[in-house]
Amino acid sequence: MLQGTGSDVGKTVLVAGLCRAARNRGLKVRPFKPQNMSNNAAVADIPGDNRPGGGEIGRGQWLQALACGAQPTVHMNPVLLKPQSDIGSQVIVQGKVFGEARARDYQTMKAGLMDAVLESWTKVGEGADLVVVEGAGSPAEINLRSRDIANMGFATRADVPVILVGDIDRGGVIASVAGTHLILPEEDRRMIVGYLINKFRGDVSLFDDGIRSIESFTGWRCFGVVPWLKAAARLPSEDSVVLERLASGEKRALKVAVPMLGRIANFDDLDPLKAEPQVEVVFVPPGQRLPEDAGLVVIPGSKSTIGDLMKFRENGWDRDLLAHRKRGGHIVGICGGFQMLGRLVRDPDRIEGSVTEAEGLGLLDIETVMEPEKTVRNVSARSAPFGLALEGYEIHLGRTTGPDMARPSAVINGIDDGAISADGKVFGTYLHGLFSADAFRARFLESLGVKGGGIDYRADVEKALDEIATELERHLECDAIFGLAR
Repeated sequence: MLQGTGSDVGKTVLVAGLCRAARNRGLKVRPFKPQNMSNNAAVADIPGDNRPGGGEIGRGQWLQALACGAQPTVHMNPVLLKPQSDIGSQVIVQGKVFGEARARDYQTMKAGLMDAVLESWTKVGEGADLVVVEGAGSPAEINLRSRDIANMGFATRADVPVILVGDIDRGGVIASVAGTHLILPEEDRRMIVGYLINKFRGDVSLFDDGIRSIESFTGWRCFGVVPWLKAAARLPSEDSVVLERLASGEKRALKVAVPMLGRIANFDDLDPLKAEPQVEVVFVPPGQRLPEDAGLVVIPGSKSTIGDLMKFRENGWDRDLLAHRKRGGHIVGICGGFQMLGRLVRDPDRIEGSVTEAEGLGLLDIETVMEPEKTVRNVSARSAPFGLALEGYEIHLGRTTGPDMARPSAVINGIDDGAISADGKVFGTYLHGLFSADAFRARFLESLGVKGGGIDYRADVEKALDEIATELERHLECDAIFGLAR
């Protein structure tokens, strides 16, 4: 099990890389994360259910399953928290909605979720040679230890050896590793068999004294120092914290502006566009205007459509979007973004919160009503305007109707989906992952006057995983790490 000295130390990528390295060695390997918090969800199978898909897991575990060459199942991430507000989240247990909880209430709820975590742990391990586990946050959050299911609470119950991961790029890595050793209770400290350092830039030998210092403080073994993994930038990101660090790149033929919604979801929908040489994707934070030189605005998915729609207006993005539209700009709305583009969003059952109705952006003649039943499925689809195959999945609440749906943007499992404006410059869809379809992406960009294509996006993700695995084999003592398993 990899646990971090803090959040965002690179555990997800390291677990994916170790999974791919183990697979390349001929091992049947599986990923596991007891508890995850992310609005970037993926569709996964529910074992025993004859329907493919149907459950939700974090996209990090979906990526790790891909690294293993395994079909994702809900047991790879038995508890998923999807934040809906600053203090509350939707709780997904073994792929299905379990309930909603404020942060304080969840601390009480999660103690009862350990049985589900351990059940899933057993199921993931069935038939596997190796399971690589990812922790969440840090085991040093000792104020939360009594009910922990994500780090040492799980490791001690499941008797899983732990390697601590420190991020040297953020600074203070010696103190973070030594400090973790200092404050952990003995029961937890004995689970840690060593540590590794991640995201090192430059000459690794310069950290030799640092390794000796950590050893003198902790007695722990160092399993290696991992350099900055450039290939990780080509993998789908799960944590929205990465959006805060994204900088605009060099100017290219097409600028795509993406408003950073407060409850942004599945923003890896934009990754294939970012990979295009002629496309510059700019995530616009709250407080900043949508750039006037953008040729395309994409409104991404949201875990809280009405809440994000209200914030959209507070930021003045509605005025920016209308100005963009008047300049002849193109607009795409995906899932929650699709719902926002309509005339009205209603939530009579207060599924998302206390506000039951909000005026939409009015760029599509549609209306959405939130309904309790969630659609979660992988789908077979094609683009309605271009007639090209699409790939992707649906995870959404709500039923959308209206005149503009007479011009569908896609056909999903044989049924029309989405809507297109009369002039074809605004379209919305419930289909996540549509830009991953190489032929469609090239044709769509061509319709915007930009040359696209020449990129096999899925193959590039696989190649990036192989490159990361090779780097880990080079810089980590992988024989020793895999030999820890019991």
